[in-house]
Amino acid sequence: ETRDRYAHFVAITTRWMDNDVYRHINNVVYYSFFDTAVNEYMVRQGVLDLHDSPVVCLVVETGCQYFSPVSFPDAVQCGLRVAHLGNSSVRFEIGVFRNADNLAAAQGHFVHVACDRDTQRPVPMPAAMRAALQKLVPA
Repeated sequence: ETRDRYAHFVAITTRWMDNDVYRHINNVVYYSFFDTAVNEYMVRQGVLDLHDSPVVCLVVETGCQYFSPVSFPDAVQCGLRVAHLGNSSVRFEIGVFRNADNLAAAQGHFVHVACDRDTQRPVPMPAAMRAALQKLVPA
C-alpha cells in the first residue's frame, strides 16, 4: 500500500535496541508501533483516558506482513485507517513507512473490542469513540 491510503499518521523514532542480530527492526517491535499509533490517535481525539475511561479497547486479533526492512536510525511513519467499525469492535489497519518511502515496509492490523474497564466484557462503543473512529474510515 501507499501513504495516500491512510487517514492519519504517527511519527515514531526507532531505537538502537529495536534492531535484532540481523540488523533490522525485530518483528515484535512492529506490534509496539501498532499499539502506539492506535492509542496515540485515541488519546489525542479525547476518547481514551489511559487511567479513567470506563470503556477500554482490548486487542483480540492482530497480524502483520513484512515487505522490506527498517533499521535504526530510520524514522517510521505509521499510517492508520479503520477497515471495519462494528457495534463494539473496530479493525484498524496500519502501514509502516520507512523514512520518506511511499510504499509500506510492513502492513498490519489490530482488532479491538470495546470493553467495560472493570468487567472486561464487551460493551457498545461509546458515541464519541465511534465518531473519532469514523474519521479513519476511507471515503
